[in-house]
Order: sequence, then structure tokens, then C-alpha cells
Amino acid sequence: MIAGERCTRACGFCAVDTAKPFPLDPDEPRRVAEAIGRLKLRHVVLTSVCRDDLEDGSAKHFAQTVRAIRALNPALIIEVLTPDFNGRAESLQTVADAAPNVFNHNLETVERLTSLVRSRAKYRLSLQVLRDFKAIAPGITTKSGLMLGLGEQEEEILASMDDLRGVGVEVLTLGQYLRPTPEHLPIIEYVTPEKFAEYKKIGLEKGFQHVASGPLVRSSYHAAEFDPTTK
Repeated sequence: MIAGERCTRACGFCAVDTAKPFPLDPDEPRRVAEAIGRLKLRHVVLTSVCRDDLEDGSAKHFAQTVRAIRALNPALIIEVLTPDFNGRAESLQTVADAAPNVFNHNLETVERLTSLVRSRAKYRLSLQVLRDFKAIAPGITTKSGLMLGLGEQEEEILASMDDLRGVGVEVLTLGQYLRPTPEHLPIIEYVTPEKFAEYKKIGLEKGFQHVASGPLVRSSYHAAEFDPTTK
């Protein structure tokens, strides 16, 4: 996770601290790249808190980090899991120009529950972010994910899959929501492994190139199982 540990949003599912962020560390891209080199990773996922205090939402910081990693290891697969940047086309262009292999922005939940689950974020805006990024950089794989167990209905999950395919998303993750603390949103349902397997089958039938679906699946779960360079 880059761009600090303090988030400007307060989503009902997330345990990251909500507070006024500190200034960005200009040396972080270099340090992250060097750490990745020492770890000898072959696929890295970069994510961040939301930085609504910054005009570009931290897009330049993402791009600088991608370029720093690429300079040390040109063959590494780089996946970015970004906030919505408040839908700014300039921020999406900035990230696209750095040429990550995968652009991931999570829908998180179905449309009906978005205002309950997410802070400031909007379902349709997230879809637009994914649509706009694909239009800017059609050669870069796009990815998104949903948490299940928050009270969504099956038909809503399937509708979200259709919405994601409609904006060109190629990789989907589906996982069980787990409550970080008693102050966070309650778990309405524990989805069975069999149901997750069914959703994976449906997702592949709908045209996703790769679907990771299971109780313990998260955005970066076994991310290297999908190689965007061979699609």
C-alpha cells in the first residue's frame, strides 16, 4: 500500500484509519521498487488509501512507483488497485501512461448497497472509471471485484457482473466480506463455497477471462494466476 496509511474516506467495510493524511513521501517509489527487487517478486499489486486531499488523487504517485519498479525489473507484472480518483480523466491518463499490466478498481458491492458500504464512492462512477480507463488504454487488462455477504441478492450480483462486462472488465474477484471490528458493517450472510464456485462458472460464461471466486478471495488473491501478457 502506497501514499500513506491515512484515508480521506470512511467506508463501512474497511479498517484503514480515516484522518488527515500526511504529505506524500517523494522517496517512496524508489524504496518500494528496491523492496520488490529484494523480494524477487514476479507479480506485484500496488494499492493505496484514498487521497481526496490531492488534486490528482495520488495518480502521479502511482505512476512514479510503477516507473520506478519497471526501471529495476522490466519483466515484472505490475497491477495497480486504485481509488476512483473522483473520476478525473487526467488521473486515469497519468496512470495509463505509466503502463501497468493490470488496472484494478473495485466495485466492492452491488448498486443498491453502495451508499451503505462505500464512503463518497458511487457505483456508476466506478463503472465509468473502468470504462474510461479501457478507452484510454485498451491494451491494459482491467479488473474489478465484489465482496459478498453484505445483504446483496443473487440477481444483483449477476447484474453487477453484466455491468462490469459492459465496460470491458476482463478479470473478476468475488470474496466473502469479513467484519474487521464490531463497529463495521455486520455480516448478513456467509456465502457457501459451492455458491462461490457457481458464481465463478457464471462469470466465465459471461465472458470474463479469469474469475477468482471463494470465501477467502481478495483483490490480490493469487493475482499471478492470471498472466495478462498471454491474453
